[in-house]
Amino acid sequence: MSCRVLLAVAGAQWAAAALAQSPAEPARFTQVDLQVDVSREVANDLMNASLYAELSDPSAPKVADELNRVAAAALKTAGEFKTVKASSGHAQTYPIYDRASKLTSWRGRTEVRLESRDVQAMAALIGKLESTMQVAGISFSASPSLRRETESELVTDAVAAFRARADIVTKALGGKGYRIRHMTLSTGGFAPGPRPLAVARMSAAAAEVTPPAFEAGTSTVNLVASGTIEVE
Repeated sequence: MSCRVLLAVAGAQWAAAALAQSPAEPARFTQVDLQVDVSREVANDLMNASLYAELSDPSAPKVADELNRVAAAALKTAGEFKTVKASSGHAQTYPIYDRASKLTSWRGRTEVRLESRDVQAMAALIGKLESTMQVAGISFSASPSLRRETESELVTDAVAAFRARADIVTKALGGKGYRIRHMTLSTGGFAPGPRPLAVARMSAAAAEVTPPAFEAGTSTVNLVASGTIEVE
């Protein structure tokens, strides 16, 4: 009889101990998705330009030959500017017909593309090339290396901005605190500033155009921090 009582008491004590050691119900959290965007304005350090030449002639070989000469001379001149990278662009020759669908002549076009961080050298080179070619387009941008460097510097700002937004959300929800479940940093690209204007002047007897003046302007580099927090 006493043995059964002891067993019953021991069983009750074991059940109570097991209940006391069982894990408590996990705390409930509110999940919130956040996204912040940080940016920085940087001075453009890369200039790109495209120049072209066009001409027409009844002879297709003559058109191609003359354009090849112009392009070759332009690339040779560009080779004198060591800080400028020059390359051949798009080239084409196509027929011209009259209203009776009769072939009357051939027209051709050739391009030369320039790239450099040296704006003064680019301006001087373009001034030389504009005696035989015309400017198709000029643009300024932040170089890839400058964008990468700026994006790396923005990481600290992006994380700080994300945490600041998380603090605001936590207070708004009346939470005790929060933890970050995950965060993603991504580049938001860059926005170039206003397109610069170039002004070139040529006198009637001038064989070479006065070098144009350029203003590089600025671009905006963006970094986006997005993720999810749990508010307690």
